[in-house]
Amino acid sequence: MDTSRARVMWRHIEPIHALTYFAPESVAALKATGLRGYWMAYFAGRASPMGEVEAPIVEATFFNFSPRLVRRAIPDAWVFASPDEVLQARWLGAAAALSAHMDQLTTAQRDRVRVLLQDAAASLVCDGRVLAAANQITVPDEPVAAIWQATTTLREHRGDGHVAALVAAGLTGLEAHLTIVAAGGTPRATIQAARGFTDEEWEHGIATLADRGLLDHSGHETAAGRALRADVESATDRIALAPWAELGEDRCDEIAGTLLPVTRSIGSAGLFPTPNPIGLPAN
Repeated sequence: MDTSRARVMWRHIEPIHALTYFAPESVAALKATGLRGYWMAYFAGRASPMGEVEAPIVEATFFNFSPRLVRRAIPDAWVFASPDEVLQARWLGAAAALSAHMDQLTTAQRDRVRVLLQDAAASLVCDGRVLAAANQITVPDEPVAAIWQATTTLREHRGDGHVAALVAAGLTGLEAHLTIVAAGGTPRATIQAARGFTDEEWEHGIATLADRGLLDHSGHETAAGRALRADVESATDRIALAPWAELGEDRCDEIAGTLLPVTRSIGSAGLFPTPNPIGLPAN
């Protein structure tokens, strides 16, 4: 199986997972636990499968956020709600946010794609992949929440691998963002605001990468920077391929075909900003 399959499958599962960062139902469910503000809900929600972790663990696993942004939310979040309460709210919000979009499928289609996604998630080897391992948890009973949890486990597996590829390339989380902006991807204003880095940190990062020959001093990519970014993306796809190779081409095609009307419905709802800090293209 060609490694490009991993990126194709990410395009189909990421909108299902990431909708919950933008949908009002998901945000409301997390805030109802007592969490204060959007970012506390975000960090606590995504970290909740790991348990009552301290800020350094969240900083390391999430990688591309400013530590200041993390420390405003963690560990204070656990004073307001336990990880289990947050996880239950996460499932509740996911089911509420996704149910209308899942109505694009028949019950049989929904049940079938749930089984396929859960089979893929169950096949994961999570050595060195903390968020993916943490998300291999008891599956919620509610079927839409169960689909959401399977897509979440699979995307966190890919994300853990992407972080490993970036670290192996000698890039910090900030520097990873700089290479995306330099390549003409998500604009600086979108990423910088969403990830919490100051102008001074941003400019220092440009200077550091310019010294390595990966950017010029104006922040534009060089040939070396373009090649490094291509290597990172190739490595990410290669080490994210295993669950899809386990399923095989036919079942991957079945998942993609079944989820296409769901992802189109999510896209047409206009909940994702475009461009967005996730790098998810418009459907």
